[in-house]
Amino acid sequence: MKNQIFKISLLAVLFAASILGVACSKNDTSGTKGQNNSSNLTASILALPKESLSDAEINSVLHLREEEKLARDVYYTLNLKYNANVFANIKSSEESHMDAILQILNKYAIPDPVTTNGIGVFKNNDLQLLYNQLVEKGNLSLLDAYKVGATIEDLDLFDLKDHLAVIDNQDIILVYNNLSKGSRNHMRSFYKNIVNSNGTYTPQFISQTEFDGIINSSMETGF
Repeated sequence: MKNQIFKISLLAVLFAASILGVACSKNDTSGTKGQNNSSNLTASILALPKESLSDAEINSVLHLREEEKLARDVYYTLNLKYNANVFANIKSSEESHMDAILQILNKYAIPDPVTTNGIGVFKNNDLQLLYNQLVEKGNLSLLDAYKVGATIEDLDLFDLKDHLAVIDNQDIILVYNNLSKGSRNHMRSFYKNIVNSNGTYTPQFISQTEFDGIINSSMETGF
């Protein structure tokens, strides 16, 4: 692990973030709150030390930058078809997630894999294929679209947990932990819509125990 004394600075940033109100409701993704939240998160990222990056950490932020784009793009596309608030609201949240990872890329001068790629265009071939598959499934019905949303958040939670196992840069940990809170809230929202549509969802990536813990708990504060 890198210099452990930096843990003190992480705790200080997290405490300051709670005082400043960095965390706002995941469902509140517009207006002044969202703008203040992004600004405060940026300040928190920059306040933490700039540490050396391993290849695993570089690959992690590059992958998750595009994975968050996948979520944003799928929700954008499905919202065009169904005009459902859950897709519009969470799409905006995913843009905040993308921006947070971009702050890390910029801080460490890592080239952005997204650049000017438009909706549904990815550098990562696996994510390109997954985007195409998810949109195709989501186009079948509104219930299928809700299940696509749950699947994306399911995958995000699995990947974030997996990536956190190889990360010790505290600014990246800060961002990933916030992304995890957001994904849990998204999962709760999509599952609620699935149930209200007389559907069910079984987790494909995270464990059933973790899934049950999420859907049976309250919304969290997080950006």
